[in-house]
Amino acid sequence: MLEDGETGGSGSLLDTGMSDIGHDGLPPGPRIPTPLQAVGWTLRPLPFMERCGRRYGDVFTLRIRHRSPWIILSDPEDVRRLFTAPAEMLSVGADETNPVLEPLLGPSSMMLLNEPAHMAHRKFMLPAFHGERVKGYDTIMSDVVREEVARWPMGEPLSLWPRMQAITMEVVMRAVFGAGEIERLAPLRKQLMRLTAWLNDSRRLALLSAFGAGSVFKSEGFRAVMDPVEASVLAEVHRRRALPDTEGEGRDILSMLEQAYDANGTPMTDSELRDEIITLLSDGPTATSLAWAFERLLRHPDKLARVREESLAGEDTYTDAVVKETLRLCPSAPLVVRRLREPMQFGGYRIPGGTLVAASVHLMHRREDIYPQPRSFRPERFLERAAGTYTWIPFGGGVRRCVAAGFAQMEMKRVIQTVLSEVELQAANADSERPARSAIAFAPGDEARVIAIRRKKGPRAVAVSA
Repeated sequence: MLEDGETGGSGSLLDTGMSDIGHDGLPPGPRIPTPLQAVGWTLRPLPFMERCGRRYGDVFTLRIRHRSPWIILSDPEDVRRLFTAPAEMLSVGADETNPVLEPLLGPSSMMLLNEPAHMAHRKFMLPAFHGERVKGYDTIMSDVVREEVARWPMGEPLSLWPRMQAITMEVVMRAVFGAGEIERLAPLRKQLMRLTAWLNDSRRLALLSAFGAGSVFKSEGFRAVMDPVEASVLAEVHRRRALPDTEGEGRDILSMLEQAYDANGTPMTDSELRDEIITLLSDGPTATSLAWAFERLLRHPDKLARVREESLAGEDTYTDAVVKETLRLCPSAPLVVRRLREPMQFGGYRIPGGTLVAASVHLMHRREDIYPQPRSFRPERFLERAAGTYTWIPFGGGVRRCVAAGFAQMEMKRVIQTVLSEVELQAANADSERPARSAIAFAPGDEARVIAIRRKKGPRAVAVSA
């Protein structure tokens, strides 16, 4: 049985050819050939990083691609330097740091744009995720959860991960298009479900790991599930733009984006709108984080009971700590990658321009000097001490920090509390679940298997938005 929060061993591959001597002026790292490093990264990326971190320290070099080495950072000062570097010193282009995401999100997605285009799109998106507006999604989130839980089978094992995917997809559909459009957009919902199922198919994940994004995302099968989604979103963009001017009336995200203009008075193009909407609809990481939150809570009945009691009291302070601790232990992405346009100094090494540099979310969140007993699920740590700007980084940092971070955290709180107000949960399996690759994130290996029992209805408190 795994230690609480453990990710599993790394095997013997990394015990061969290790060297403490750096070369090419870069930090030290494994000296085994690039293909073998690629195998280690592909098969067990999290244990691979942990072993390298233990051997080489807070900055080390991986050679998992022939084009460029990766410099992995896990010291808070190095991460701060990376996140606060001037925009002209870094590149985040899809072809350079996120080749897997461009076929999914589109080349105009804010996540994949370099400056100044990134900041222009960010300004378009920010109003939709302003604090007060995010609070307005609270009722949508709770309603969607109750509708979904009402369909769950009671008293028999069920997988929470796909049900969390259904919830987060429905929430974002209503937030993006408006609750009144849900029935009309039923075909898009089905198309998104087919795309999600296609991406998470274990055989395709194996191909993606072994042969890279090109082998999967250039296939006819991918286009068969992706093209209908793109066409439906673009058709909705065209329909909205053909409607009479309703400036100030649209409260959904698409209406806000469609009515937004940049500093030069230029609106987003149809293709830009399509890519940003598809990016929002591809909210798989939040569903994965929710599955982990329940998986962890069910291993700690006292913490589960505390969340439920707090929810019934109309509070959410401890639930917020649970969300933060889940995102610490099980971040959606293990790395935040940038390509240097100019040389920068990290860990006493002068890293040349053109090199890929990655802040390791996984290693940072497991630093014992910052998080005592780092493998333990202990939400109380975030009641004792606030999350650090450069030490709690599940959403990245700096000017490129995820614009929807507040939305995602509030959604997690509402889903957790509303589910627990509707059903009693118990783990279907005795042992903790190991991480397993999904399309982008690492999901519970058994999809967070639980048994649900309907709770008797009583007075329902409304949780306070933080």
